[in-house]
Amino acid sequence: SSQSEMASISTDDVAHHHDKSKEAPAPPPPPPLPVPVPVPEEILAEARAHKERGNVHFKAQEWDAAIDCYTHAIEVMPPDEPERAVFFANRAAAFAKIDEHEGVVDDCTAALELQPQYTKALVRRALAREALDQPTEALEDAKTAAALDPSDKGLVAAVSRLEKASAEKLEKQKEEMLGKLKDLGNSVLGKFGLSLDNFKAVKDPNTGSYSISFGQ
Repeated sequence: SSQSEMASISTDDVAHHHDKSKEAPAPPPPPPLPVPVPVPEEILAEARAHKERGNVHFKAQEWDAAIDCYTHAIEVMPPDEPERAVFFANRAAAFAKIDEHEGVVDDCTAALELQPQYTKALVRRALAREALDQPTEALEDAKTAAALDPSDKGLVAAVSRLEKASAEKLEKQKEEMLGKLKDLGNSVLGKFGLSLDNFKAVKDPNTGSYSISFGQ
């Protein structure tokens, strides 16, 4: 009977059937790696022609026309093509001539995503960041460029200059923050008949930190 058949199934058989029902399906095989497709020669030729026209305009100090040509080169070339970094760097150089420093930073960043060790792009971004009063970020770019090209004395000098500018800006930011904290502190302490004039802050020249003492 069906009952005797059920009784004859061992606990091992039940466990075996139970385990099978819970087994996850086998994961699908990983997709094949994409095979790099070479850029058609006519696309390369068109992009390079735009770049060359841009270079002609650049030498003639026709900055807007140069920017237009480099933009066409960028648009024609496939996004992941490393040579596209050159077009971004060239357009950044033209942006620098008309003081479009944010455009320089954006284009150099795009160039460095394609070619991370592109020294010219690092240098141009450092100069643009310095012009935008971002000496700490400019210093990082200058240090990276100097490490890639240690023989460039101009980069060594730039690192030294930016180290000083970065330190000065950080010190200024500290002073501004302390000023804001002092204003806030006075508004709170005023409720207790005190002011921060009762507190003396002394800067340690070795560490740059402050020690605070209280006096009536």
